Amino acid sequence: MADYDYDVLVIGSGPGGYVAAIRAAQLGLKTACADGRATLGGTCLNVGCIPSKALLHGSELYDEAANGTMAKFGVKATGVELDLDVMMGEKSTAVRELTGGIEFLFKKNKVTWLKGYATFADAHTVVVADAKVTAKHIVIATGSSVTPLPGVAVDNDRGVIVDSTGALALNKVPGHLVVIGGGVIGLELGSVWRRLGAQVTVVEYLDQLLPGMDGDVRKEAAKIFKKQGLELKLSTKVTSVAASDGKATVTIEPSAGGAAETIEADVVLVAIGRRPYTDGLGLDAIGLAVNARGQIETDHDFRTSVDGVWAIGDVIPGPMLAHKAEDEGIAVAENIAGLTGIVNHAVIPGVVYTNPEFAGVGLTEEIAKGLYDIKVGKFPMMANSRAKTNREPDGFVKVIADAKTDRVLGVWIIATLAGTMIAEAALAMEFGATSEDIAYTCHAHPTHAEAVKEAAMAVRGKPIHM
Repeated sequence: MADYDYDVLVIGSGPGGYVAAIRAAQLGLKTACADGRATLGGTCLNVGCIPSKALLHGSELYDEAANGTMAKFGVKATGVELDLDVMMGEKSTAVRELTGGIEFLFKKNKVTWLKGYATFADAHTVVVADAKVTAKHIVIATGSSVTPLPGVAVDNDRGVIVDSTGALALNKVPGHLVVIGGGVIGLELGSVWRRLGAQVTVVEYLDQLLPGMDGDVRKEAAKIFKKQGLELKLSTKVTSVAASDGKATVTIEPSAGGAAETIEADVVLVAIGRRPYTDGLGLDAIGLAVNARGQIETDHDFRTSVDGVWAIGDVIPGPMLAHKAEDEGIAVAENIAGLTGIVNHAVIPGVVYTNPEFAGVGLTEEIAKGLYDIKVGKFPMMANSRAKTNREPDGFVKVIADAKTDRVLGVWIIATLAGTMIAEAALAMEFGATSEDIAYTCHAHPTHAEAVKEAAMAVRGKPIHM
C-alpha cells in the first residue's frame, strides 16, 4: 500500500460513493473521494431525492391548507397563500444541511475530499484538478444522469423545456405543465406542481404508469392520479417539442401510430428515465468497456474486469436507487478490506413518494406467476382503522407467497405511509419469512401497518376486517 497515495479512492460522492468512502475509512483504509460538485452528496442530495421530497412535503402542506381535508377535522383556514420563494428556500436549507453533514462525516472519518472530476490515467491512477493521484483500489460510483429525449433540447436556464433538475427550481407555478414520462420522477414532480396550482398533463408511451411495478399497483395508480386532477395520456408518444416566446408546443400521437395532436404548455418536463454516467472517466485508458446499456459490468463482489477497479450504484446493472447504491457502498468497502460484503438484490424496495405513496419489494404477481404456484392476499386501506380515521382510504397491501412453502415472494403497497410500511416486508423477506410469520406477528393498533398483517392473513384466506 505504501506505493500509493491512498488505499481506496472513490470517484463520486453520491449515496453509493460517500458511503463507500466512509465505510472504507472506518475499516482502517486510507481513503479519498473525488467529486467536482461544490457540495458532496451527488445527484440525490443536491438535485434529486432530497430537494424533491422537500417540495413534495411543502406542496402537501399547502394543498391540505388550501384544498384538503383539514376542514373535515375542524381546522378552518382562510386566505391561504403560496410563497414559492420561501418553499424553495426551505428546500435549499434541507439540501445544505444534509450535504454539509456528509462533509462533516468525511472530516470525522478522515476521508480526503479531492475537489474535482477524476479521469483515469491507468488502473491505479486518476487525474483530479490537473494533479495525479494513485490508489491501490479505485471505486467508480459516478451515478447516473437524465436520459435525453432525441430531438428535444432541454434548457433549464430558460425554464420552458426542463429536466428534473430544472423542475425543482421553477421560479413560478406554471399554468400548464406537460410531463413526458409516467415513471417515478415524472409523477413525483408532476404531483408537486399540480398541488401548487398547475394544470398537469402526463404523456406516457406505455399503456400504464409506473413501469416495473405490480400490475394492480399500476392500474390503481392511474385511478388515483386522475382523481387528483392529473390528465393522463397513456399509450401516447411525443414526436416533437418546440419552444417559442416562453411557451412550448408538444406534438403527440398514439404509440401505435395515428393522428397527431398538439398540446400548448408553459413548461415541459422531460422525465423518461436515467442512464449511467461515465462521461469523462477515461474508461478507454484502462480498457474497461460498458455494455449495450452503458453500464459497467461487475461480479457479485463489485469487481470490474480491470484488477483493482470496482463499481457500484447506478453505473452497474440493477435498479437506480440511492439505497441500493448505499448498500453496495458498504459491501464494496468491506470486500476491499478482505471482509465479506453482500447485497441481496432480490430484496431492494422501491418507493414513489407521491400522496399516497407507492411501494414494492420482491416479485410482481406477473413475474411470480411464471416462476411459482402462488397465493395472493390483498387488504384495502379503506378497511384499516387508522387510514379510515385519518381519511386516507386510497390503496391496499398485497402479499404474494409461494403456495407450497408460504415464503413471501413480493409485497406491494399503496398507502400514505407505504414507503415506511415496506421496510417490514423487506425485513421479513430478508429473513425468508412466510406469510404466516407476518400474520401471527402482533402489530400495534391503530396503525397503517396492520394492513400488512391483514394482507398476510388474506393469503391464507382469513383476514379479520374484510
